Amino acid sequence: MVLAVAVPIIIQNGISNFVNMLDNIMVGQVGTEQMSGVAIVNQLMFIFNLALFGAISGPGIFTAQYVGQKNNEGVRYTVRFKLIIVALISIAGIALFHWFDEPFIRIYLTDNGQGLDLEATLSYAREYLKVMIIGLAPFGVACAYAGTLREAGETKIPMYASLVAVLTNLVLNYILIFGHFGAPKMGVVGAAVATVISRFIEMAILVVWAHTHAERAPYMVGLFASLKIPRELVFKIVKTGMPLFINEFLWSLGMSMLTQCYSTRGLEVIAAFNISNTIVNLFNIVLFTMGNVVAIIIGQILGSGNTDEVVDTDNKLIAVAIMASAVMGVLLAIFAPLFPRLYNTTDEIRSLSVTFMRIASVFMPVNAYLNAAYFTLRSGGKTVITFIFDSVYLWCLCWPVAFVLSRFTPLSIIPLYCIVLCIDFVKVVIGYVLLKKKVWIQDLVA
Repeated sequence: MVLAVAVPIIIQNGISNFVNMLDNIMVGQVGTEQMSGVAIVNQLMFIFNLALFGAISGPGIFTAQYVGQKNNEGVRYTVRFKLIIVALISIAGIALFHWFDEPFIRIYLTDNGQGLDLEATLSYAREYLKVMIIGLAPFGVACAYAGTLREAGETKIPMYASLVAVLTNLVLNYILIFGHFGAPKMGVVGAAVATVISRFIEMAILVVWAHTHAERAPYMVGLFASLKIPRELVFKIVKTGMPLFINEFLWSLGMSMLTQCYSTRGLEVIAAFNISNTIVNLFNIVLFTMGNVVAIIIGQILGSGNTDEVVDTDNKLIAVAIMASAVMGVLLAIFAPLFPRLYNTTDEIRSLSVTFMRIASVFMPVNAYLNAAYFTLRSGGKTVITFIFDSVYLWCLCWPVAFVLSRFTPLSIIPLYCIVLCIDFVKVVIGYVLLKKKVWIQDLVA
């Protein structure tokens, strides 16, 4: 069962992150300012994406348990809830990014005399963002449908949709960024156009499939016959899901503010992190996948009422996540110097990105454990605990340390980065204690 769930998600995440890396390299070929502008906007998109993910993850907990209960009407209620939330968050995101684009971007621009053009970076970032906001709504709908299908065990269809989307994005990036095959040379705007088109395509594939395969997705039949959601279920989802939404929003905002602290050491740090994070994400596919696997499998076991095997299954999944991430970390450390050579940037930025990658490789098993622990706690609906475990910890410990060190000490970026990462060892201890206490074993839909 683990492989049946994990392999399609690994393939999807692997292909998606590989193509994202190629996209990133293409933008990086245009220039450092362009690459940095796109990287800054992607920080803003990261906050939107995680807020959206958190908002639909709340009802997603109920979806997984309704599937385990074989309650199609219950699944329909949760899908309606997801789509309403997607509409509200998309409208809010479009409004904020349209009206406050410049102040948001300027937060990450610090002149440290290294010769990079901050105003050019701002201009490229604004051009990129103006196009990207068009893709917020289709991205949200795609997430809602893909999440529902995965929670119901249909992991291959989201994989195929994602595959088509990322390949479309790759081809269009090649054509529009550089102006091949008679197309205009659009640079970062071309990259944004390619991304938006690919998101509409992914949404279309998922929606059409879900509503034309009643035998495999019976919960989609009659989805739009009404917008009815029982009031008591709405209250339960909001009670369970609101801490999760707030957590994902505050966590993503906190991670972006950590990046902002690092950016005080210069725009070249943003450029180096852009290269590093793109490659690290490619090697983190097992880490991200095992989080999804834990959420789906543990959620279904809890929903079926079979709590006897849930602890043993969870321990095995966590062990697999840690060991696989350790292997990926070793591979990343070995091959790290090869990737920055593909970017049209300075030797200083290339060298800095290699150092970031090797530091990240050491912490990959730690992050694998924390990710699996988070999804375990979330599967049982312990969203207040996950909120404290994730966001409260980040804002009360990690960010204050980064803020003080970046503003009031002369520490260079490498020791600053390492100190902030080492704080996560405290979080490992907290996660271990919470899992040992078994507070997460809870059937929400009984």
